[in-house]
Amino acid sequence: MKKLSLIVLTMIISVSISHAQSSQRDRGGFGVRGGVNFSTFGGGDIAEDDYSQRTGFHAGLYNSFYFGSVIALEPGVYYSVKGTRNNDFVNSRAVLNYVDIPVLLRLHLTEGLNVFGGPQASFLTSSTFEGDLFGSTISFDTDNVRERDFGMVLGIGYNLPKGLNVQGTYNYGLSPVFKNSNVDVFNRGFQISLGYTF
Repeated sequence: MKKLSLIVLTMIISVSISHAQSSQRDRGGFGVRGGVNFSTFGGGDIAEDDYSQRTGFHAGLYNSFYFGSVIALEPGVYYSVKGTRNNDFVNSRAVLNYVDIPVLLRLHLTEGLNVFGGPQASFLTSSTFEGDLFGSTISFDTDNVRERDFGMVLGIGYNLPKGLNVQGTYNYGLSPVFKNSNVDVFNRGFQISLGYTF
């Protein structure tokens, strides 16, 4: 009888551990994510009416590594279109394309709700200034934008059924946008994202 009880107890513990590991795998793992950017410039040398938000997009991959059931580390890599818009007579725009590499720490407050934050390194792939003149768009590439940008990411997310997740993110750039300049101008903006964990 003792032997049978020990076998049953061992089986129950094994099933519980397996279920816990399975649940954890269901929440973490490799995934894809994309969404819309609302980007602009901010900083001490920016007046409130200098720039307005420019809409872009982001898309990429992430991987979540859980430490227990509450904390997860999530590195990712995303292609992200940022920049800003100026409401002047030519509707001038800065179109800045980056590869963003965030390393996020997620804290799961409930089964679905989580908050996250962490550093982000960004690498410029192209930079263009555009404007509209006499019904045509005029654009030119510029090399006056720094190739690397460093910032912080903060946000809130929610895990939906079937591996889906949604999140809202604020990107706070810490590196000046322009080279060889003492002007305090930084990348800032919000993102709304939809993701899927495999």
